[in-house]
Amino acid sequence: MIISPGRGYIFAHAPKTGGTSLALALEARAMKDDILIGDTPKARRRRGRLKGLTARGRLWKHSTLADIEGILPPEEMARMMVVTLVRNPWDRMASYYHWLRDQTFDHPAVPLAKTLAFGDFLRHPVTRRSFAGEGFAHYVTGSDGAERPALFLRLEHLGRDLATFEAHLGFALAVPHANPSRRPAGYRSLYDTETRNLVGELCARDIARFGYGF
Repeated sequence: MIISPGRGYIFAHAPKTGGTSLALALEARAMKDDILIGDTPKARRRRGRLKGLTARGRLWKHSTLADIEGILPPEEMARMMVVTLVRNPWDRMASYYHWLRDQTFDHPAVPLAKTLAFGDFLRHPVTRRSFAGEGFAHYVTGSDGAERPALFLRLEHLGRDLATFEAHLGFALAVPHANPSRRPAGYRSLYDTETRNLVGELCARDIARFGYGF
């Protein structure tokens, strides 16, 4: 999550969409008053600044617009461009699973990924609840339940979709490939008909909205 009053944008970071790469590109050109929330190098150095902020919810790298309410006046928040990344849900789920298998933090999904095969992980109620309840719109929705107008950048077409954001910033971004998961090349071979359809059901809104296919 990045809040940039000076450049007039909010970057909402949905998990496993390539957001760390974009955050690194943005913080490389960060202004002094930018609020960087996350675990990138500059965000860690500025972490002390977060203690003085009053926010409605939790301040972490995957905060939503509802979480950050109170940091800035509502009228200032309303004028800022909201930007977030989206990703093919079948690819995203495969990346999420293999990334979790390398993690050690305390979260219910970590031991599930470490102990279950990919298909069983997808079928588990914890996974189903998480993905059925948190589509990409979740990250750009306020506490009133209203989705804010946002620029959705498709990871698969990032070079093309970034143009609008770069025009707003007034400069081009050099986006690295950061935080990759260890996984087989491609994602389709991980699925059978049942699991393919399951992800299709869990993420139906995002698939329809952004035109994704298996």
